[in-house]
Amino acid sequence: MQYVSTRGHSATPSFSEILLGGLAPDGGLYLPQQYPQVSGAELDQWRSLSYADLAYQVLRKFATDIPESDLKALAHKTYGADVYCNARSGDDASQITPLRTLEHKDGNKLVLQALSNGPTLAFKDMAMQLLGNLFEYALARKGAELNIVGATSGDTGSAAEYAMRGKQGIRVFMLSPHRKMSAFQTAQMFSLQDPNIFNIAVEGVFDDCQDIVKAISNDLDYKAAQKIGTVNSINWARVVAQVVYYFRGYLAATDSNDQKVSFTVPSGNFGNICAGHIARMMGLPIDKLVVATNENDVLDEFFRTGVYRVRKSAETYHTSSPSMDISKASNFERFVYDLLGRDSVRVKALFDKVENAGGFDLTGKPGSDGDEFASVIKYGFASGRSTHDDRLATIRFVQENYGITVDTHTADGIKVARENLTPGVTMIVLETALPAKFNETIREALGRDADRPAGFENIESLAQRFEVMPAQADRIKAYVAQHTGL
Repeated sequence: MQYVSTRGHSATPSFSEILLGGLAPDGGLYLPQQYPQVSGAELDQWRSLSYADLAYQVLRKFATDIPESDLKALAHKTYGADVYCNARSGDDASQITPLRTLEHKDGNKLVLQALSNGPTLAFKDMAMQLLGNLFEYALARKGAELNIVGATSGDTGSAAEYAMRGKQGIRVFMLSPHRKMSAFQTAQMFSLQDPNIFNIAVEGVFDDCQDIVKAISNDLDYKAAQKIGTVNSINWARVVAQVVYYFRGYLAATDSNDQKVSFTVPSGNFGNICAGHIARMMGLPIDKLVVATNENDVLDEFFRTGVYRVRKSAETYHTSSPSMDISKASNFERFVYDLLGRDSVRVKALFDKVENAGGFDLTGKPGSDGDEFASVIKYGFASGRSTHDDRLATIRFVQENYGITVDTHTADGIKVARENLTPGVTMIVLETALPAKFNETIREALGRDADRPAGFENIESLAQRFEVMPAQADRIKAYVAQHTGL
């Protein structure tokens, strides 16, 4: 497997080198030179596999520099039912990502794929638990250390910290927007006392945190001296891990490869749905990939109009689905690379324009930057938007009609999914998190608290350890250097 940068850097690193390095040296994101294809015969064989064995089969197409016996062992270490043990009533924990049918009438079928049975109650565990094991494995092979600098709008941070806590040779420095996560999300991260975990509350929004992480990754001398890696979805290994549950969802929802399904994905940073795009490019029979946004609707605007217009920090809304409070979708570059026929020169020019002018226009109108928006339809994308009132109404609707409590982000997904149903095609909504993580809104919608899994009853009362810092890359870099000992 050969990899390329979306911005044209000439080096072709291995999967393990990309795993530890994150961004390409030119600031681009890595993708396979060619997407590996999955045949109908393979899909038939995969229908009976456990989640761990399915993960191995998908991963082996990308991580070709890791011995297959080691890769299989890592998949089984990650996706054992003992790790994914927070199954709800009616779920089979051994299925890891079980499906639950919400609606099946008038030729429409709406299904929820549970992705939040991991240790931090969010879908980010699905990739992050694997990433932690891959990091530890790759570092042990090299006798090396890694200092991870990441950014989170809520769930990535806790998933990364729980996956990396206690891992040999790894420190985690996690940036989050100060006072802009839910109380549960904040406590889940800041209550960790492990000596290799450092929480930094940045005075700004998530996009400020993400910009700092990218600035650090693009300072190649500093990155090398401080042995910097990343766990954000700019890390290719994390996206690959997410590809697996698209295959799992499809195989569980269908009886034959002649059938298609669609997926609706709550999205802010485009990482989760980017994995769906990759699965589709590999040959998975996906009809539509529906992007569900909240009030921060940069992605919805693009898929409706062809204009990608990032918002300034002051224009980014703080919403009740805070993990999607993102106005600069870092993974979007991977899709644009494919949309532009893998023209790395144009991709670099467009994303330079994002930094300098705030966006680009692919409508083909006079003065635009291209006419590729007309080709978006062949990739199956659609989109929609959900507001606070919408998610309250959806949470109530799902509870009253199906007896299921969903979190705010999943509610955004269900609302948009119901607007994009196609008769005869099953629509799968990817669950984002358990509702306990956003209890303030659940109480507003239903007049009661969300149920909490055992062990999380009083998490907000635990002692917290974190540093508040301004949104300045130099200050963060100095703090990281001070605590790495390098």
